[in-house]
Amino acid sequence: MLGLRGVALARGLRARASAWLRDSSCSALGLAHTASAPHAGDWRSPASPQPHGRPLSLSAAAVVSSAPRPLQPYLRLMRLDKPIGTWLLYLPCTWSIGLAAEQGCFPDWYMLSLFGAGAILMRGAGCTINDMWDCDYDKKVTRTANRPIAAGDISIFQSFVFLGGQLTLALGILLCLNYYSIALGAASLLLVITYPLMKRITYWPQLALGLTFNWGTLLGWSAIKGSCDPSVCLPLYFSGVMWTLIYDTIYAHQDKRDDALIGLKSTALRFQENTKQWLSGFSVAMMGALSLVGLNSDQTAPYYAALATVGAHLAHQIYTLDIHKPEDCWDKFTSNRTIGIIIFLGIVFGNLWKEKKIDETKTNKDSKIEN
Repeated sequence: MLGLRGVALARGLRARASAWLRDSSCSALGLAHTASAPHAGDWRSPASPQPHGRPLSLSAAAVVSSAPRPLQPYLRLMRLDKPIGTWLLYLPCTWSIGLAAEQGCFPDWYMLSLFGAGAILMRGAGCTINDMWDCDYDKKVTRTANRPIAAGDISIFQSFVFLGGQLTLALGILLCLNYYSIALGAASLLLVITYPLMKRITYWPQLALGLTFNWGTLLGWSAIKGSCDPSVCLPLYFSGVMWTLIYDTIYAHQDKRDDALIGLKSTALRFQENTKQWLSGFSVAMMGALSLVGLNSDQTAPYYAALATVGAHLAHQIYTLDIHKPEDCWDKFTSNRTIGIIIFLGIVFGNLWKEKKIDETKTNKDSKIEN
């Protein structure tokens, strides 16, 4: 009896031990699996992806994108997301303001600021007028189909009200100038309104744009001096018009296929494969007019050094231009901001150099008198 009980007890213990070992191994495997799996508290596990805010950017496009949504179509209508046009409108103003400064002095910073604000408003007004005239055409061109009016984000009536606001603010800036400049500035309004129509009737709409965009070469000088000096202002204006023919012809090559299909005209369609020859001629005329400006305003070495740099820039720009690649046309077009800045710096430093030149002349005269 005792033997049977011993055998039964041994079998029971053996069964319990087997069950315990089986449970232990399963638990160990479970723990091992749990330990190997990532979880929230495990520092070795990759962190779960978290939404990140947009990186901080000070580009014009980023500023417009971060503006309140109802405001964005209006900012895009005045092209605040693409400021290159504002630069190309503003820089000729800086040239004339710089040339009108007293010798040995920096340009009038107040006038530079005033014309900067005016350039933003008038470029915006010009773009609004352009898009109001061209909304039906813009819908048919790939590059312009997403403009606010063409895309239906803003109605014609809303655009008209917005245009009135821009022109009212621009008028407020114009009224800060002298009477001569107020009359001269008001005279440009006809050009601002009509130049968007030129692409319908002539292959030279870029010329109309040049006459409009470079009005600041006359206005900047008169704002400082009270009137225009034809010997300086007219060749400066002419050089600006030639410059516009260069960069806006390059710009027009982006849309030449669409323009030809919908019946719009441009110098790109007029010049076609002869574009580089025409651009070279415009460049020679521009550089000649700027040289005449330098002679008539008694400019000095820094100014002519700047002109040499601009000439090299234009030569490289035209030589490397591929009129059949829209992206290259855009890059060459935007590089013209650099040209405008170089000319402005040449004017400023050329004017400051005049004081040094005068001081050296005075020293030489004093030395001769003493001797």
